[in-house]
Amino acid sequence: MSRLKDLQKNLFGGTTSNARQFGMIFTLVAIVVLFQILTDGLTLRSDNLIALFQQNSYILILAIGMLMVIVAGHIDLSVGSIAAFAGILVAKSMAEWSLPWPVAIIFGLAIGAAIGAWQGFWVAYIGVPAFIVTLAGMLLFRGGNQFIGNANTIPVPEGFRVIGSGFLPEVGPNTGYNNLTLLLGLAACVAVVWREFQARKTRREMDADPAPMWISVLRMAVMVGVIVFAALRFSSGRVGTSFPVSGIILVALVIAYSFYTRNTAGGRHIYAVGGNSRAAELSGVKLKRVNFFVMMNMSVLAALAGMIFVARSAASGPQDGNGWELDAIAAVFIGGAAVSGGIGTISGSIVGGLVMAVLNNGLQLLGVGTDRVQIIKGLVLLLAVALDVYNKSQGRFSVIGSITRSFRRDAPATPPSSSDADREPARTSVPG
Repeated sequence: MSRLKDLQKNLFGGTTSNARQFGMIFTLVAIVVLFQILTDGLTLRSDNLIALFQQNSYILILAIGMLMVIVAGHIDLSVGSIAAFAGILVAKSMAEWSLPWPVAIIFGLAIGAAIGAWQGFWVAYIGVPAFIVTLAGMLLFRGGNQFIGNANTIPVPEGFRVIGSGFLPEVGPNTGYNNLTLLLGLAACVAVVWREFQARKTRREMDADPAPMWISVLRMAVMVGVIVFAALRFSSGRVGTSFPVSGIILVALVIAYSFYTRNTAGGRHIYAVGGNSRAAELSGVKLKRVNFFVMMNMSVLAALAGMIFVARSAASGPQDGNGWELDAIAAVFIGGAAVSGGIGTISGSIVGGLVMAVLNNGLQLLGVGTDRVQIIKGLVLLLAVALDVYNKSQGRFSVIGSITRSFRRDAPATPPSSSDADREPARTSVPG
C-alpha cells in the first residue's frame, strides 16, 4: 500500500516529477498497443512510424507555439493560413526570384515574424481579442495564398525538400541500422538519466526529500525503454530512411522551448499572465510585451511548419494549411492545457499531438473512412477533457488535476479555493 501511495504521489504529482509528461506517455503507449493488436503489427513497423512522424511533424511544431498562446489565455485561428501564405511566398521566391533555398528559409521566417508582429500589435497594444484578430488573419492570409499563387501549385527545388522529406544520412560501419539515429537515441537516454539525477540532487540541496529511488528507476526505465524502442524502429527502416530531418528540427524546438518556458523569467511570465493577468501586472510583468511575444512567436513557428510541409510535398498549393489550427489546438488540450490559460507544458502538447496522430493513423490502417475518423477524433477530444473536468468537480482522482500539482511548488501551504485549485502559480510574485 505504501508503495502504491509513493507511486501516486511521486509519479503523478510529486514535486520532482514531470508527471504530465509521464501520464500522457502511458496513454500514448496504451493507444499504440491497442492499434498494434488490431492492425496485426502494422502500427509499429519502421516504415509506418517514419511516415507517421513525417506526416505530423508540422502539426507538432504548431502545437509548441499554440501551447504558449493558450497558456497566455489566447487562441490563434490563423496558423494554417499563415503557414500556407509563407509557403507560397517561399516557393515563389525560389521558383521566380531565384533565391537560394537557405536564403528562402530565412525569408520565410521573416514573413512569419512580420505577420506575428502585425497580429501581436492588434492583440497587445490595441486590445482586440486574439480570437477576432486571428479569425481576420485566417481569412486574410488564406486569400493572400490563393491570390499570390493564382490557385496553382509551385514546385520547390531538391535542396529545399530536405527539411521536409530528408533523413539522417548513413555514416560509419554497416551495422544494419542507421548509426546516427542510434547515436541520437543513446544521447537521449543519457539525457534522461542525467536529468533524473540532477533533479534528485537539486531536491537534496533544497533540504527536501527526493522521491524514493525505485520511483526514479521506474521513471528512467520507462523513458529509456521508449527511447530505445523508437531508436531501433527508426534506424531499421528500408535503406535510405531513418529519423527524419523534420524530426531533428522538432526535437531541437522542444528542447529549446521547454527550457524557455520552465527555466526563464520570460517563460514563467507567460504562465503568470494566463493564470491571473491582473496579479501578474501588479507583480511587474509587462502584459503587452508577453502578449505581443506569444502571438509573434506563433506566426514564426507557423511559417516554419508551412515550409516543412511544402518541402515534404515538393510544391506549395492553395489547399495547404486547411484545418491545421484545429489539430494544433486539439493537441494542446489533449496534452493537458487549461482552456482558461495558465496551465500546460510543451512535452504534454507534443504527446497530445502524437496521441491524435496515432489515433488517425491506426484508424486509417483499419480502413475506417475519413468521415468516421473525424467523428472519432472529435469525440476523443471532447471526452478526454470532459472526463477530467468531471472528476475534478466531483473531488475524484483527476489526471490533469493531479499532475499539475508538480508545477505549483511556489503555491502557499494553505489549500486554495476550488475555483483556483488548478491554476499555475501566477498569483505569487514573479521574477522580473
